[in-house]
Amino acid sequence: MEDQSLKPIRCKAAVCRAASEPLIVEEIVVDPPKAYEIRIKIICTSLCHTDVTLWHKVDPAFPRILGHEAYGVVESVGENVEGFAAGDTVVPTFMGQCDSCASCAAEWTNQCTAVPFTMGPGMRRDGTTRFWDGEGKPLSDTVAVTSFSQYTVVDVNQVVKVDPAVPPKIACLLGCCGGTGVGAAWRLAKVQPGSSVVVFGLGSVGLAVVQGAKMCGATKIIGVDLNPNKEEVGKEFGVTDFVNPSQLGDKSVSEVINAMTDGGADYSFECIGISSVMTEAVRSTKSGRGKTIILGVEKDSQPLCLPSFEFLFGKCVMGSLFGGAKPKTDIPILAEKCMNKELELEKLVTHEVGLTEINTAFDLLLQGKSLRCIIWMDK
Repeated sequence: MEDQSLKPIRCKAAVCRAASEPLIVEEIVVDPPKAYEIRIKIICTSLCHTDVTLWHKVDPAFPRILGHEAYGVVESVGENVEGFAAGDTVVPTFMGQCDSCASCAAEWTNQCTAVPFTMGPGMRRDGTTRFWDGEGKPLSDTVAVTSFSQYTVVDVNQVVKVDPAVPPKIACLLGCCGGTGVGAAWRLAKVQPGSSVVVFGLGSVGLAVVQGAKMCGATKIIGVDLNPNKEEVGKEFGVTDFVNPSQLGDKSVSEVINAMTDGGADYSFECIGISSVMTEAVRSTKSGRGKTIILGVEKDSQPLCLPSFEFLFGKCVMGSLFGGAKPKTDIPILAEKCMNKELELEKLVTHEVGLTEINTAFDLLLQGKSLRCIIWMDK
């Protein structure tokens, strides 16, 4: 039964009141959890490019609280919540997993149909908010996670219990970039030992793909990035070869990749979100079996354009939400792999700040100076 003593909580949150404006740390009110919901004390969160995209977007959802990659501790649970109790260490995720619908029971998808993924705003079961500013006005959430607040409310389908021995920084990353990148190579593409892989964009997600491909046994992992500094960074994560598109003269990236891989890579991952790069990613794979995974969201809503003739030769293009990983099933597995050093995602963390310095995290990411910046909520 729901604990009738549950009350709203006053806490600090970084509120975004208008597109592209600095976030303001202010006192807010967080409602108690309703049925099938969990209220979580956020220990740390991190800044993702998706948060920056939503921050820039002129949207009626403002004012809102951003953030969706986090680690925390269960503070309280609502009615009908099973398997969680106050004090549990957890990772909230933008993807849900109910384990009862046909999709959750299937191996071929990670998209729950009982409580489907939506961009929101609003909780996914009733579309309402759990956040209010100091004047009692509603604040919109972000993908029903909303981690730039010291406390948040998340649907039970979107909460994953993790071993308290897992360092908070590692657990935090598994909720988005780590799970998405590694999952894309491991769960969605199913990269095979001895195969060749090309990764377009060596940001956090791209580097996590590299780690996933290395974990799966790929022997040739080509990183593609315009930033020459990413060559050394990529090698730290498992990149074996590096291509800078600005240094190829009249040759296209796909021409160079095809020459390096005897006709194309077995797997290609687009982690940037540019239509023309997606096209090059497809053209960089082998005829007959080449597989391209699209992880980047096209920034200008441009279509992916390829002549149908090119698909006659057996190439495959796949979209990806959370890398095809099922959060409740796969995040604990990935956490264990991090603990035994099969994965080294902690190297993605380049900066750490407190909540009051959250705008510094935005500056670092926008200036290309950070991969992942951890934001500690009580500092």
